Amino acid sequence: MLLQLRTPAIVHNGKNQAMPIPITMPALSPTMTEGNLAKWMVKEGDTVSAGEVIVEIETDKATMEVEAVDDGILGKIVVDSGTSGVAVNAVIAYLLEEGESIANIPTEKQLSPILDDEKDFKEHLLLSNACSTAQDAFNPITNNDKRVFASPLARRLAKQTEVNLSNIIGTGPKGRIVKNDVENVIAILPPKDILCESSTKQSSSFIQPNVPDYNEITNTTMRKVIAKRLVESKRCAPHFYLTIDCEIDELLRVRKELNAKSNDYKISLNDLLIRAVAIALRHTPNANSVWTDDAIRVYRQIDIAVAVAIKGGLITPVIRDVGSKGLVEISSLMKDLITRARDNKLLPEEYQGGTFSISNLGMFGIKDFAAVINPPQAAIMAVGTAEERPVVKDGKLGIATVMSCTLSADHRVIDGAVAADFLNTFRRLIENPLTMLL
Repeated sequence: MLLQLRTPAIVHNGKNQAMPIPITMPALSPTMTEGNLAKWMVKEGDTVSAGEVIVEIETDKATMEVEAVDDGILGKIVVDSGTSGVAVNAVIAYLLEEGESIANIPTEKQLSPILDDEKDFKEHLLLSNACSTAQDAFNPITNNDKRVFASPLARRLAKQTEVNLSNIIGTGPKGRIVKNDVENVIAILPPKDILCESSTKQSSSFIQPNVPDYNEITNTTMRKVIAKRLVESKRCAPHFYLTIDCEIDELLRVRKELNAKSNDYKISLNDLLIRAVAIALRHTPNANSVWTDDAIRVYRQIDIAVAVAIKGGLITPVIRDVGSKGLVEISSLMKDLITRARDNKLLPEEYQGGTFSISNLGMFGIKDFAAVINPPQAAIMAVGTAEERPVVKDGKLGIATVMSCTLSADHRVIDGAVAADFLNTFRRLIENPLTMLL
């Protein structure tokens, strides 16, 4: 994916001379607050042109190739390749114009003129922040703190933990207090309820329990976002679950006939399920909705997100306006989205949004399961494996290929009768697949 990297307006020094242009961490989606700088594609001293890919940025969903918007020379890289948790709008590099010198680039000492030696500076910072007076750091925030130069994240964290920003030395640009500065103070300071206790009081001894050996896997940005969204969904959306069994022998027969007609396409079972869900949502529009505090928003357009397992997590590429698309187009779009999802090449608009989700674990032999709703959507369909089961038809025992589908629904938005109507419509379509082709 290609995005253009924004650079702030040209900076001038006191002599009205042009200064190097700071390149900042871009926001690749409306909700992005930080990302990982995966890889620089150019090195310090390289000449870059507008439109040239200069850096790869990793978000929770994909890796983006970012282009420069200005011509110049990459004078200094501030954030190295492989750095995680880089805040949006943080300076990651400086771009020089013709005739500018690398000497014009602000140094860390100019941004934080505390001590000459970098190591001493960092040690002094921790000691100053933690030891100037431990009690002061937890003093209630006063009006004086409004004059403190701090980032919004730092202010919010300080407010939550009752840390006084006026007692913290900032390490950000021009001495700005950033989130990391507040976290360093919190990590070093003793708990608030023991600040006034004697520092000479000995802690009681305890026996360290035996801990089994283990391996730690660092949480990626994607893993953190998945965890946050799923916890949010289970906490905020009152889930309820309905399961229905669908006989799919006729569906499999129709799929086989369709694929035999041409070598230009190959319809999958998932493609047919997407088509059936779209038609069922058109019949039951209240299932194609989201909750807001003031109203239930029922969408006219059906945008279906399909869960795709990728390395390190899960992503849900979205097929837009599925109701207006035929099977061949759905199949082509889905194959393209899955391929680029697994290559981390999706555009943000290709995995954001969606009005309904499908999660299919049938290919893994899972009989049935209940999925967690993808917020802010109101429902998700969980599809199990297709297997031969005994069924009774006209009073006689027989064998049919049966697939279990479970709808997880947000009870704030979807009532039981609405969910049942949607599922019954879906089953009629699956068991009479020719009606989907009309």
